[in-house]
Amino acid sequence: MSRMSLTFERIEALAPDQASLAAARKLLKPSSWPTLAEGEGLAWGECQGSGATPYRVVINEAAAGYKCTCPSRKFPCKHALALMWMRADRPAAFASASVPDWVKDWLSRRRGTSNSASKTDDEAKPKTRPSIRLTEIPEAGADTDPKAEQRAAAARERNRLEREAAVLAGLEDLDTWLSDQVQQGMANFIAQTAQVCRTIAQRLVDAKAPGLAGRLDALPTRLFTLPGPARPSAAIRELGQVHLISQAYRRASELPELLAADARQAVGWSVTREALLNDSEALRVNAKWRVFAVLAEAQPDRLRRVETWLWRQRGADGMPQCAVLIDFVPISTGAAVGGYLVGDQIEAELSFYRSTIPLRAQINTLKRGAEQSSEPLTLPDEPLSASYANYEHALAQLPWLGTIPLSFRMARVRRNGEQLYLYDDESELSLPLHTSQANHASPLASLDRIDGIGLWNGYEFTLAWAETQLGRWLRS
Repeated sequence: MSRMSLTFERIEALAPDQASLAAARKLLKPSSWPTLAEGEGLAWGECQGSGATPYRVVINEAAAGYKCTCPSRKFPCKHALALMWMRADRPAAFASASVPDWVKDWLSRRRGTSNSASKTDDEAKPKTRPSIRLTEIPEAGADTDPKAEQRAAAARERNRLEREAAVLAGLEDLDTWLSDQVQQGMANFIAQTAQVCRTIAQRLVDAKAPGLAGRLDALPTRLFTLPGPARPSAAIRELGQVHLISQAYRRASELPELLAADARQAVGWSVTREALLNDSEALRVNAKWRVFAVLAEAQPDRLRRVETWLWRQRGADGMPQCAVLIDFVPISTGAAVGGYLVGDQIEAELSFYRSTIPLRAQINTLKRGAEQSSEPLTLPDEPLSASYANYEHALAQLPWLGTIPLSFRMARVRRNGEQLYLYDDESELSLPLHTSQANHASPLASLDRIDGIGLWNGYEFTLAWAETQLGRWLRS
């Protein structure tokens, strides 16, 4: 089994805050750990705290998992961080040993993993978010009550029908709201966007349509990051996409299967990780993947959305070239990034959620843990205009398509006043760079040509990675 590359930078990225790192540093002494051991892809220890019984800590390096018996509400806690730290700095301090029962018990309870640390040939199935809480799963072959199963199935179906009815009622209210906004005009809508969007978002939450609610809750922020003159047309586009999603949901039976799945997910019907990994018809891609961007955004629901964007290092075989791993962590934990860093390379099989334009995925099997690599991205030999044409084709298939990666060769960064643009000489296509990159990307304007990749949301281009004659440039 491949061992996850534990470095201080990675541990710092996993830490909920600097205070936890400082507390973990104080535990980096042998006297605090009467037991330190390793075996079968795991490392564990007992850390002496203020009580009579030491805290038990275990980490699964290949899957970025951890567990500690302490009562801390921070994830990972200082004990787990300290164990990772010692594993990275002093691996010789860990004695080889048989996996104890309490570690096996943790592994059996851990959601979404194969029993890779037990004596089987199964591959590890890691979590992409190390702070996922542990839950019980029934043992294979356990006796079940057929009548209880029937009652549970009937209850699930009843809940589904009730939710379908609630969603449809919410969509009727949404139609009325959209009509009101159009009649009152976009100028009035933009002036009151925060208030009116919050009102309809709350109604959609009540209607059990959290996807649309979140989209409308985030709309004011999206609009006010744009220049004033661009906001009216952007508002029309955004409201038009909401209307399309609403109509597509109600006409799902008339749509292609994948587009209907897109509409249901956009409304808020989620597919669990377990359901995706157990879906025999889900698209799976086994390859070497490179992390080219990690973005974090705080949401109104007090969760931080963390996007880890991956680029497939080899292949033009019709399979997805890019993937995004999306995690949600409580803002209260302080963690601002996921388990991977820009530049990391992993070898893994990804399972993609069903979609007309498959992008979001989950790690199904991790074959080689994350390692920093100095190799360049294997970008296609295509200009920016070719990538943009692919985007327009994707948008025609999925009209409410969100952010999508665009790669490019031989482009330039040009300035017009305070605004930077990514410019393609051959087609004269220019995409405005995100306003937050005005300073950091400014030195690129002095270079003749750059190759790279970034994220286009239909309004602004976030440059993520560029190879230049002076070296590699990465988004800060």
